[in-house]
Amino acid sequence: MRDAVGVRRVVVTGVGLVSPLGVGTAATWEGLLAGRSGAGPITRFDASAFPVRIACEVKGFDPLDFVERRSLRKMDTFSIYAMAASLLAVEDAGLAAPVPAPDRTGVIIASGIGGFETIEREHGNLLARGPRRISPFFVPNMVVNLAGGNVSIRLNARGPNTAPATACAAGSHAIGDAFRLIRFGYADAMVAGGTEATITPMCIGGFARMRALSTRNDDPERASRPFDRDRDGFVVGEGSGVVFLEERERALARGATPYAEVIGYGMTGDAFHITAPAANGNGAVRVMRAALDEAGAAPEEVDSVNAHGTSTPLNDRIETAAIRKVFGDHADRLVVNSTKSMTGHLLGGAGGLEAGIACLTLRHQIVPPTINYETADPDCDLDVAPNVARPARVRSVLSNSFGFGGTNAALLFRQPDVSEGLDP
Repeated sequence: MRDAVGVRRVVVTGVGLVSPLGVGTAATWEGLLAGRSGAGPITRFDASAFPVRIACEVKGFDPLDFVERRSLRKMDTFSIYAMAASLLAVEDAGLAAPVPAPDRTGVIIASGIGGFETIEREHGNLLARGPRRISPFFVPNMVVNLAGGNVSIRLNARGPNTAPATACAAGSHAIGDAFRLIRFGYADAMVAGGTEATITPMCIGGFARMRALSTRNDDPERASRPFDRDRDGFVVGEGSGVVFLEERERALARGATPYAEVIGYGMTGDAFHITAPAANGNGAVRVMRAALDEAGAAPEEVDSVNAHGTSTPLNDRIETAAIRKVFGDHADRLVVNSTKSMTGHLLGGAGGLEAGIACLTLRHQIVPPTINYETADPDCDLDVAPNVARPARVRSVLSNSFGFGGTNAALLFRQPDVSEGLDP
């Protein structure tokens, strides 16, 4: 079936999540609905000398559940998380490796940074033991596109294969790009999302030096507090979110039950600052409008926004103003949540995780809360589903992602319409 402009429709039939709230989609969703924080003291390294000593780590993850032991030294943790989320998404879609129609199935898995653990470890080997002690797997472990590369090999997916590295918008760009590849006929199915594993000394130290992180070291579970007046920075998270996208007719023909239909994708640039969002929110305004325009949707058709919502003073205020500008009076009827309050900020993995959460919101008709909302900020005056998950009628969800360098992405999902069935 083709829509009015002659392009194909795209649905999400599988969701795979590995997050600080749990390994697997069900565990993550359960944690979100319970309003549980994934934050705690850093255990990945000795952070006692650091000004920030908290993060949202993935707990209870066994890489051998997803990767053969002999392959572990060939894959950085960010790639292993991506492999896990991808296999979970494919399984959730009712498929298995190798995927059917491999030449028409692609992989786009993004990361903002890539193999940071590998870079730090091998640089340490170089300094301590000399160049001959650098691992021969250093480069393939490190580079951003090897997360998707490893997944494509495992699934025998031989279609389009690429990897955006657009900072904190990367996961959303991956899904949006995959959506368009299917929409315009370059693929029939795509594994798409984002991944990150950067709870390392250099990453935590670097973001701390930028004063971007919360310093609530003695109260980590309450540190990420988007839209709250007393927010003081984000909490670094890790993990991966991947969705399985398919051309709608193919999905329905094989009996799949879609979570959502992808109907719009926007991408813009601020052209303003290397780290700060544009003060007038222009990039955020234009990217949301672009997603709505592609979908042919009126602002009133959106019921919920999974905000970028980082818990930083600048982002939350500017994003609020941008949402109000795009949605006008309807902004007061939106439920605008930030699941980063629970998962932390997965950087390049955030958009993939939050897209998966948007799809779950549509299926279950429940909006996860923004936890740690205690003191209202007059500059952040939206309904943010404070502290408690909310059953609601949700027809469509907009998911925002903004990144350093002024790169922005927005994805628009709506409830799947399967009542029409297939074209005769």
